Amino acid sequence: MKTKVLFQPHLVVKEVSLCAGSEWNVQSTGWMFLHVSSGAAYWLHPRANYDVVTGSVLILSEQAKGTIRASQLGETRFHYFHLQPERLTGLVTLGEQDLLRKVATQDRVAARLYAPSAAISQRFNALCQKASPSALSIRLELLTLFSHAFEEELAKQSSAAAPEQTTDAKMRLVNLLNQTTASELLDLSFADLVRETRCTPRHLSRIFHQVVGISFREKQAQVRLSRAQELLATTESKVVEVALESGYQSLSLFNLMFKRRFGTTPGQWRNQSRNTRSARPLRTGVAIVRA
Repeated sequence: MKTKVLFQPHLVVKEVSLCAGSEWNVQSTGWMFLHVSSGAAYWLHPRANYDVVTGSVLILSEQAKGTIRASQLGETRFHYFHLQPERLTGLVTLGEQDLLRKVATQDRVAARLYAPSAAISQRFNALCQKASPSALSIRLELLTLFSHAFEEELAKQSSAAAPEQTTDAKMRLVNLLNQTTASELLDLSFADLVRETRCTPRHLSRIFHQVVGISFREKQAQVRLSRAQELLATTESKVVEVALESGYQSLSLFNLMFKRRFGTTPGQWRNQSRNTRSARPLRTGVAIVRA
């Protein structure tokens, strides 16, 4: 399946201003956190409209296709960042990724507004006020904001986990995935998984597809290619180095698998991604302050 090139930097705070009465058709990959630094606006969606006042935070999933309209009274300024859980391969577990994908489709979670007095709003505001913080500290604080926003959902997942000594192979697999990050999955062989779940290879293949939606091999390939995307977009590593770091011992196989999934070679994808990221957004009535 070919995937359109769209690779936005995540865990990077950006700033945008909307002229009075102008609109911003929000399109995001992953989750988007918007903080209203000044002015006021409205979130317009067929199923949920919100008044977004100064100091509030609006959290949107990529499923929440809507429009932000600035107040007619004056300019509205936002600070915002994106986060894609599937790109946090060494931090977020496979179970957490699956949970976040599911809640992204739920109306009550896909677009959430936090009042200026809410802890998340105050933390985001304090972060925006910091003078020249380090990139690492920014990323850590943004991750903390994200985890607090989904604390309730993640806690429910943890409490719903079956006892470790369950006799059901499917629940053993679910428990394992809830504790395994995507990058750790690459270190597991199918035989390892058979031993951990204590079932036959045939039964494991069936329940893995039921739980994850794709086969074990397809999931590993998905994780490897996601890691390759991240390395291509954020480092100057040569393509062969990216292939090796992503778990491919053959450059030709890496090129084949990458082109099969994304419709272009790794080198071409890197160039297109950088051109997309460096292009200046053009929106009527929108003034880009800083990116």
